[in-house]
Amino acid sequence: MKKNLLLLFIFLSFSCFSQGYLHRNGQNIEDGNAKNIVLRGLGLGGWMVQEGYMLKTGSFAGPQYKIKQKITDLIGAKNTEKFYEAYKKNGITKKDIDSLAAWGFNSIRLPMHYNLYTLPIEQETVAGQNTWLDEGFKMTDDLLNWCAANKIYLILDLHAAPGGQGNDANISDYDTTKPSLWQSMANQDKMVALWKKLALRYKDNPWIGGYDIINEPNWNFTGTNQNGCDEMSNSPLRALEIRVTNAIREVDTNHLIIIEGNCWGNNYNGIFPLWDENMALSFHKYWNHNDIASIQKMLDYRAQYNVPIWMGESGENSNVWFQEAISLVESNNIGWAFWPMKKIDNLAGVTSVSITPEYKQLLQYWEKGGVKPSVDFSKSALMQIAENYKMEKVTVKHDVIDAMFRQVQTSDTKKYKNHSLPGKVFATEYDLGQNGYAYFDKDVINYQGTKFTKWNKGGAMRNDGVDIQSCKDKITNGFNVCFIEDNEWLQYTFDLSAEKVFDVDIRYSSDVAGGKLYLEDEKGKIAETITIPSSGGLNIWKTVTLKNVVLKKGTNKIKVHFEKGNFNLNFLEFKNSGTGLKNK
Repeated sequence: MKKNLLLLFIFLSFSCFSQGYLHRNGQNIEDGNAKNIVLRGLGLGGWMVQEGYMLKTGSFAGPQYKIKQKITDLIGAKNTEKFYEAYKKNGITKKDIDSLAAWGFNSIRLPMHYNLYTLPIEQETVAGQNTWLDEGFKMTDDLLNWCAANKIYLILDLHAAPGGQGNDANISDYDTTKPSLWQSMANQDKMVALWKKLALRYKDNPWIGGYDIINEPNWNFTGTNQNGCDEMSNSPLRALEIRVTNAIREVDTNHLIIIEGNCWGNNYNGIFPLWDENMALSFHKYWNHNDIASIQKMLDYRAQYNVPIWMGESGENSNVWFQEAISLVESNNIGWAFWPMKKIDNLAGVTSVSITPEYKQLLQYWEKGGVKPSVDFSKSALMQIAENYKMEKVTVKHDVIDAMFRQVQTSDTKKYKNHSLPGKVFATEYDLGQNGYAYFDKDVINYQGTKFTKWNKGGAMRNDGVDIQSCKDKITNGFNVCFIEDNEWLQYTFDLSAEKVFDVDIRYSSDVAGGKLYLEDEKGKIAETITIPSSGGLNIWKTVTLKNVVLKKGTNKIKVHFEKGNFNLNFLEFKNSGTGLKNK
């Protein structure tokens, strides 16, 4: 009797407090309580699968196996293994997942490398055998526990399939000297077995949000485009996805299965009709316009096949693009996962891993040769980079997070930081918010389908349209605004306990004369237009002063309006004028 009551209590507790499994209900993804779920996620790219551009090695070592070989050539196999142990240990921890939850993410996409879970086919002692490795499963178990503790869904993504699934080798760690996934039935068998193993392990865990069974296949089966963009049938891809689905369903009938098309996930020709009742379609969106036309084909698939769609990967653009893209998909009941969480010297992500002078020296050697760095120097440089991947060491990019969440909901601006007046206000610490509200810049987004636009021409600090570079002035927060164009502006919010009058020093550099700026609030100009003379060069800093600027009691939203550009701005220093309040 007591045992039965205990089981009933456990069942009722699970029913009351569990969200249940994510699943398809018509065109929606819902939880166990029939609640529509909009996934707001982040991909943990680089943790299990390194890509060269994330480590600044892309020009000479794109796929992970090439990166690893470069490192091994410098420090030897044993030291390389120690580096990767530290890299993976520090790359994602509970602190990372706690942070993502606090920022607003409700899901995570885990890009998996198969070789953390099972041996490559060429290393199996018996053909067709699958030797299972503890490392990948342990990493996934830990991550799943951290996600569950934060009520975050974990979506498993096979990013590097056995043999590699695409001619874009960097993505899947494809070694062109070995059979690809599509050229080897043994590799396909291993992929099917891996998914069955994963499904058996996680079949009863509701915090697994779904199985994204193959990332960005890009292969020419019959077409002429090497990445499969002109394929009309995609029959090998469909056949493999059906095999994987059937293997999963032998042990797991609970979880959502997510499929991708060819051509980096977006070519679904020949993939339909669908073969399972609990599926979703993924598409990846990069560098194109954020209008209905850009997602219309996926919307048509959703309606025609009565299936949910999910933007499973996106990113690598400006904050303006992020806000546009997320607004677009969420207004059409489409969830998303942006990419990635951590890169070295990252502008367009939620965090940035600090690069070091020593690591730059290794990059220089790898790319251009010269004197080979010593083992001790190289090992120290690499271990420091691994250390810098810790959550407490990365730079959190609050402007990116703000664009992905708050700016999707409102055009209201928010203080970047509290500015205490009198005092210095660094130009790069303008308000958080959309272009046209927190700032105005003329180049703010990259629509690479037409032409590449570098939204932040200085490539530093913030991912807005404002151009920011490293600053060499003697007083600096490390950065200054640069490439200022006519009629651009920056807004700063100040809170004052009383009306005050300030003289405002403008710290600038310019190699030509003729720049002009003035200050304004919501009612109009509050200072004269001041002309910026030449300072004698872009690295020579000088000061000009605006006199008797009145700021009101309470909240002041002040725009620094650049009537004429062509100069750099470091900071504005607000000083008590000593003249008393102006007569009104």
